[in-house]
Amino acid sequence: MTAAVRHRLLQVFALIAAFAALAAQAAAQGPLRVDVTEGHLDPMPIAITDFTGAGGREAEIGADIARVVTGNLGNTGLFDPVDPEAFIEEIENIDLRPRFGDWRVIDASALLVGRITIENDRMTVAFRLWDTATEQQLLGLQFASTPDNWRRIAHKVSDAVYERLTGEEGYFDTRIVYVSERSGANGAPIRQLAVMDQDGANPSLLTDRSYMALLPNYSPSAQQITYVSFRDGQATSYLYDLQTGRQEALFDSGPSLAEGGQSLSASFHPNGRELVVAAARRGGHDVFRFDLRMRTLRQLTNHPADDIEPSYAPDGEQIVFSSSRSGQSQLYVMNADGTDPVRITFGEGRYTAPVWSPRGDLVAFVKQHQGRFMLGVVDADGSGEERILYEGYKVDTPTWSPNGRIILFTRGDLVNGREEPSIWSVDLAGFNLRRLPTDGAASDPAWSPLID
Repeated sequence: MTAAVRHRLLQVFALIAAFAALAAQAAAQGPLRVDVTEGHLDPMPIAITDFTGAGGREAEIGADIARVVTGNLGNTGLFDPVDPEAFIEEIENIDLRPRFGDWRVIDASALLVGRITIENDRMTVAFRLWDTATEQQLLGLQFASTPDNWRRIAHKVSDAVYERLTGEEGYFDTRIVYVSERSGANGAPIRQLAVMDQDGANPSLLTDRSYMALLPNYSPSAQQITYVSFRDGQATSYLYDLQTGRQEALFDSGPSLAEGGQSLSASFHPNGRELVVAAARRGGHDVFRFDLRMRTLRQLTNHPADDIEPSYAPDGEQIVFSSSRSGQSQLYVMNADGTDPVRITFGEGRYTAPVWSPRGDLVAFVKQHQGRFMLGVVDADGSGEERILYEGYKVDTPTWSPNGRIILFTRGDLVNGREEPSIWSVDLAGFNLRRLPTDGAASDPAWSPLID
């Protein structure tokens, strides 16, 4: 065997070994998956190309969809979108297999490509998700809608990618109702209900400035909200139909409560047909269940202390509420018929604003102790230690993402000597703290379920 032949054979063996090592590495990696509990430590690099299109309008929408999906996934803290300036391959046809080596060399673990087609004002968005290491397609879907609905389609694409890579339902095709806060010409506070996409896009006002509106909550269908109105000079629970714009005081046609008494924030039962609400009767607040069809009110608690801020468990079998029956305000869980109240918090300070996680395992709360405000979670059965996720100057009104992984809350900061509220998000591990973009001061967020 000549030296040249031996050299050539060594090159062949080296090439075979390299391919074998690559195959072994891909096999060892297993399915591409993001751990939602650890993603903030090692976010997955993902390349998201502009979705292709035959015409200028398709290309413009394709770029917009890629931008929104990039923002959605990047904001989770679980994904690290690769800078498009680093892309080597230009995707022109999503039906052809990508040059995976071009994506591996820029450290993209996943690749999302898509195509926009518009015919007779009907838009089709097709997309594929690839694992660049195994060179396998992870997802191939398409959605159809009108071109004007491109942003919502972008959220649906984001939800599909998130679910495929994390194994959990996404939360991008959702809306947030909140309170827009301003000052009038005479300095009087203005509090109006507003609604926006979960990423802060498409904000619009729901109520006018003639009265204050606070503490909204979504129905399970996302078609109705409850809120507290001060239009009659006192706190009164209202129901707002988002489809028709119709608003009604909850107890106008039902049994009266205390003369001049208040009814506070109402929360929906998971069946959407009942509410649980704190209302004043005989000088204090108690928890009541209100049947929306029968317009009947049933008292669930009867204690000299104030029982307020009730929230249903996701199965509707239990209710968490705050009460001062043990001195300072603490959290309690009782059966949905009002029986067997059990205290679940025991720390120093005041515990308020409890909200049951959609997953059913945790209750989010606000704790105030020695002049500090904290956002925390505790096991719904009272076992285990409470975990503080955020501490600041002012914290209030937590609300869960539909998948129970993110909490929105009101944060107050001193700005030029005045407290200015804004809406922030934090993940369940206490990381990825982000401010939601709003036009001016904002508070009291309520997160909708996924929109059908």
